[in-house]
Amino acid sequence: MEFMHKRHKKLYFLSRHRYLLTGILCLFGICWLSAQDKKAEPEKKKTRVDLLYADEAQADDALKPGAQILTGSVKLRHDSMYMYCDTAYLYQQSNSVEAYGNVRMEQGDTLFIYGDYLYYDGMSQLAMLRNHVRMINRGTVLTTDSLNYDRIFNLGYYFEGGTLMDSVNVLTSIWGEYSPSTKLAVFNHDVTLNNPRFVLTSDTLKYSTLTKIATILGPSDIVSDNNHIYSERGVYNTVSEQAELLDRSVLTNQGRKLVGDSLFYDRKLSYGEAFDNVRMNDTVNRNMLTGDYCYYDELTGNALATRRAVAVDYSQGDSLFMHGDTLRLFTFNLNSDSVYREMRVYHKVRAYRSDIQAVCDSLVYNSKDSCMTMYTDPVLWHGSEQLLGEQIKIYMNDSTIDWAHIINQALTIEQKDSIHYNQVSGKEMMAYFRDGDIRQVDVNGSVMVIFYPVEERDSSLILMNYSEGGFLRMLLKNRQMERGAFIGKASGTAYPMSQIPADKYRLASFVWLDYMRPLNKEDIFNWRGKKAGQGLKQSTRRPTISPRDMHIGRTKK
Repeated sequence: MEFMHKRHKKLYFLSRHRYLLTGILCLFGICWLSAQDKKAEPEKKKTRVDLLYADEAQADDALKPGAQILTGSVKLRHDSMYMYCDTAYLYQQSNSVEAYGNVRMEQGDTLFIYGDYLYYDGMSQLAMLRNHVRMINRGTVLTTDSLNYDRIFNLGYYFEGGTLMDSVNVLTSIWGEYSPSTKLAVFNHDVTLNNPRFVLTSDTLKYSTLTKIATILGPSDIVSDNNHIYSERGVYNTVSEQAELLDRSVLTNQGRKLVGDSLFYDRKLSYGEAFDNVRMNDTVNRNMLTGDYCYYDELTGNALATRRAVAVDYSQGDSLFMHGDTLRLFTFNLNSDSVYREMRVYHKVRAYRSDIQAVCDSLVYNSKDSCMTMYTDPVLWHGSEQLLGEQIKIYMNDSTIDWAHIINQALTIEQKDSIHYNQVSGKEMMAYFRDGDIRQVDVNGSVMVIFYPVEERDSSLILMNYSEGGFLRMLLKNRQMERGAFIGKASGTAYPMSQIPADKYRLASFVWLDYMRPLNKEDIFNWRGKKAGQGLKQSTRRPTISPRDMHIGRTKK
């Protein structure tokens, strides 16, 4: 301020020496800023460790050079930390303490540390406690035989094994650290979290004693009576028992394994959700659900899969792949001898196995009667044969097709070449399988047939036979029609190959849908609906006749 006052009184000096003054002012400003920076930096407090009380105090340079030897009800203080013990050596020059017997450190009314031995460095504010050490922070207790406590960072850590216990969990590990201020703990090597309902073992784990949330940072297993979780990264709330898991974590429950890029699991409500690249594998029943989203309820046994959802049955040597917009699994009479499941797939269903393919709008499979029902424009392919109708029921036996029931507007077509097709239509049709092949077909109601007998010598077509009747039975061998016979009244006409009328090549209901057929397991995602004009005609459905209700039984071959 004095300098600025002189500046006003001596304007003539400034006018003659303005450049020199400018330089002086700049130098003055730099010095002033530097002084401000130093003032802004708080000076580190270098307080000493003070003796507050001891029954006896003495100095013995022969026994402990440079130390005050304190015995009996020793009480020391460093800043806000109080230290108690039976015996202590106070080194004033190094500002440090060695304490023995009934050692206790207290900071406020929230932090208490106990042990048999303490070395405290007042310069670094580091306390090293040994033997029967306990750190108590409100409801959290850390026990170990070797604990270092850094007062600057308010952090205690052990390195030769320790246990952290709060009101909910007990955690043990070889190495660990705990911060009383943040309530966060980190554990490494042989980590175990014991909870009354589960046990978590890990290589690396972070845990909050405030929220009771465990953060998984390495390979970890969470095991309970009902399930097992494996994860390498995620969080687990031990109070709400909800887990959010990443990196292809795995949830296993009674033979079912749920895997996804990320998982959510609620142990209390007993359900899990998986997201992206999901697989739910049932190793007991040998089937699997895949997709980009899957939900599974442990209490009901129900499941849902969407977004490129696929059901895979691998119980036989050749796997069956089935895709739909949504897959739902329902379980009935769970945990009983009469348990059964129902799978519902909708919409735009496509299925592929090397020997059989199918499409429909929706599908239901019931394990109680091993029946799979296809609804709305169902089509089934088996080798060179195509079967369709208003509804198709497929009955399974040990995951292989036993027989199929085609209801209303039933039509089966076998392709002989690009022009000629064996064709059979009727109100309903029953196709029986053996060893994966159709061996017998029964057709009932308004039966119409176009059939081309084959020359055994060179497999050439001999003629075309057109027939009509009320009930037809066909026997097949090697996926070829071997013989057929009408039961009851029938009529027919045979046409030489060169004299077939143009309007007799196709039945009225003929439609060849090979373009819809799934070509491989990847093609099930490519929906191809029927072309215009190829849909089934509207019909009034009547109760269908089951083969079990008919006097005409199944032929044994």
